[in-house]
Amino acid sequence: MAAAIASSLIRQKRQARESNSEKVATNKRRSSPTKDPRSLCERHIFNVFSKVRFCSGKKRPVRRKPVEPQLKGIVTRLFSEQGFFLQMQPDGAISGNKDENSDYTLFNLIPVGLRVVAIQGVKAGLYVAMNAEGFLYTSDVFTAECKFKESVFENYYVIYSSTLYRQHESGRAWFLGLNKDGVIMKGNRVKKTKPCSHFVPRPIEGETKHTCAHLDALQRPQTRRCLA
Repeated sequence: MAAAIASSLIRQKRQARESNSEKVATNKRRSSPTKDPRSLCERHIFNVFSKVRFCSGKKRPVRRKPVEPQLKGIVTRLFSEQGFFLQMQPDGAISGNKDENSDYTLFNLIPVGLRVVAIQGVKAGLYVAMNAEGFLYTSDVFTAECKFKESVFENYYVIYSSTLYRQHESGRAWFLGLNKDGVIMKGNRVKKTKPCSHFVPRPIEGETKHTCAHLDALQRPQTRRCLA
């Protein structure tokens, strides 16, 4: 009788252990609620398409044009010591012209800094510019290459030099100039002591008083304030 009871107890313990082991195995096989039910291949394809959509939707940087000068310029003609008026054709070509009454010889001298101006053709609406090789060209937008330093030479002629480029070794400035045939010259071949670089601004009627005051300001020496 005791042996039968012991055997019954052993069977109950064995059944209890087997039942517990089945529950643990069932819990291990159950998938995690946070696990993605898709296959590895499907997840990879989804990630690829997500990146493609992100790249295609990315905004490209907006290119902004340089801000053009808003100040009113002095309308004038630039007469060269070589006997020509500087002119700008509608196609942007720059040369000399002996016709004083030509509309192509009218320019806006726009102040864009201390003794720095932009030279804009009135008819063409383009800016005179000088590149890194010393060649003059015309630009439809205002850039740093359109800035020219305006100064008065010893003989009271006005000279215009690039504010951006000059000789690397000597530091000599590059100037706007016309040769004896009225052909525009390369800036690094123009010297401020030669007639090719000398100009006289001739304002149109109504601009004379303004221009004379402008030239007086150019000739007036700068005063430097010393800080204690």
